[in-house]
Amino acid sequence: MTLTELRYIVAVARERHFGRAARRCHVSQPTLSVAIKKLEDELGVSIFERGSSEVSLSPIGERVVQQAQQALEAAENVKQVAMQGKNQLTGPLRVGAIYTIGPYLYPELIPLLRKNAAQMPLIVEENFTAALTEKLKQGDLDVIIIALPFAEQGIVTQPLYDEPFVVVLPSSHPLTARKTITSAQLEDENVLLLGKGHCFRDHVLEACPACVPKPGIIGDLAHTIEGSSLETIRHMVVSGLGITVLPCTAAGAHSYSQRLLCIRRFSNPVPHRTVALAWRVSFPRPKVIDAISSSIRACNLSCVKYTRTRKTAA
Repeated sequence: MTLTELRYIVAVARERHFGRAARRCHVSQPTLSVAIKKLEDELGVSIFERGSSEVSLSPIGERVVQQAQQALEAAENVKQVAMQGKNQLTGPLRVGAIYTIGPYLYPELIPLLRKNAAQMPLIVEENFTAALTEKLKQGDLDVIIIALPFAEQGIVTQPLYDEPFVVVLPSSHPLTARKTITSAQLEDENVLLLGKGHCFRDHVLEACPACVPKPGIIGDLAHTIEGSSLETIRHMVVSGLGITVLPCTAAGAHSYSQRLLCIRRFSNPVPHRTVALAWRVSFPRPKVIDAISSSIRACNLSCVKYTRTRKTAA
């Protein structure tokens, strides 16, 4: 049994396809298939049930792959622990952020981290919370930046800042005459929301019950129009398609003339979200967490309120 064979079975378990798994592992499909068959023969069990179009895990295979994943993570931790005797801020850091945070935090964060940890190149990505969580658990990411609540076994979280929501309107909209807006005042508006799968959509609907699509209105489209990104939604507001609720860092007041776009705060209590770091309990580079946490707190996010440092393990 080798670590390479364990990587192969984990890849097949993820891809549910030998060809895709081979490409993921940068080997030929015959090489991968032979290695997996050798491992199955050695263990005396069938890890996979091979169908005509898809590969599935056998009952015992699920347990084997789970242990294989833990073994691969332990092997990676051996390398990371060795780095502790050197410099924990040396070597790549793989960071993921949800779509509604990454575009507005990364431009501030990346230069700061590059300055504070020049020998720690960043590999960054954006994705949905569920996808980032899975990659974090599998060891494909070292740390992720998400919005609370977030509770996963074996994952540590550290709140970073509270970010208020704001209402974004076309400059000609009657509500711009008000200094602050209540969620109830959005009840009869065309509210532009992110599509399903974005946690920020859920945060908005929780904070603003008046924004919930109303049954009985033609396809609900007359009341709620969905966008694929916060940037798209902001452009839609400028185009006069409706109004929206955004996290303050994404409001983008600087991107448009005030004759096109207006931003108004909510009346108290102001809805907000808490942005946090999350990483595996077993992650062996604590100085990296300190570096990214302090760099985020040093970012020029003027509209947020930074929280006191505390960690929570699930």
